[in-house]
Amino acid sequence: MIHTGGRALNAVLALPHRGRGPFGVVVFVHGDGPIDATHDTFYRPMWEAFAQAGYALLSWNKPGVGGSAGNWLDQSMADRAAETADAIAWARTRPDLDGRRVGLWGASQAGWVLPKVAATTPGIRFVIAVSPAINWLRQGRYNTLAELADRGAPPAERDAALARREAALAVLRRGGTYADYRAAVPSDRAMTADRWHFISRNWASDATSDLRAAGARGVPTLLVLAGHDRNVDVAETETVYRRELPPSSLQVEHYAQADHGLADLDVIRSETRAFLTAVFAPRSLFTPGYLDSLRTFTGRFNP
Repeated sequence: MIHTGGRALNAVLALPHRGRGPFGVVVFVHGDGPIDATHDTFYRPMWEAFAQAGYALLSWNKPGVGGSAGNWLDQSMADRAAETADAIAWARTRPDLDGRRVGLWGASQAGWVLPKVAATTPGIRFVIAVSPAINWLRQGRYNTLAELADRGAPPAERDAALARREAALAVLRRGGTYADYRAAVPSDRAMTADRWHFISRNWASDATSDLRAAGARGVPTLLVLAGHDRNVDVAETETVYRRELPPSSLQVEHYAQADHGLADLDVIRSETRAFLTAVFAPRSLFTPGYLDSLRTFTGRFNP
């Protein structure tokens, strides 16, 4: 159990089965959605890779998920960064963990959290950023257009989706309410009130300045990008990371046959194959080479 911001969050601390502590620890920062500590076991192959490099893993159920107090839809990206900093402070009180070797792993929406933590929390040893976005608005537009293109949507559907998006943004820019949004976007695809509240707190998020501040600290960073990412414009992400972080501290890995979550496209294209792989060979869900890169990168920071 981790206490942060007056809330108790159910957490998992997994220690390596081999080796002697104190162990370095990788703190997991979730992406979007109601995610539990293991992401429905999706994280476990990554945990095994980190454990092979001698690292413990710390993860927790988001607020409102799996017995954790609160509601993750009430959080801003700054709230999420503060939550992560509190978890790191907790980890540093434990004698079985090495507080000098605290790293961060995060995916997708964590792209707005990781740089904040790296820029403001002393002693972060490394960051692993998987499929992170830079700008909330540009990311949303990219995702909308990419999904429409994948479906082969006709121009009229594309134009209607962009019009709904612009109408919602106009309400956000003037600080409108959920009722204002529903009046402006009368659609059966409208988001819930909780989701509107979440978006209204975060729609102006941009990682650039936090990346620059983290870069000034020289925090070693592994940027992992997928060749078939329909959520994030990986070209923009790589451009900004290379511009804001010193070349000596940045390592970029591309995986051409991976989706946004670094799953292997050859596996997940078949629902049956994806299910059987998840049950009997979960490591094989991930695109080849990704898990090895996690182990190799973190192994650089062992004593």
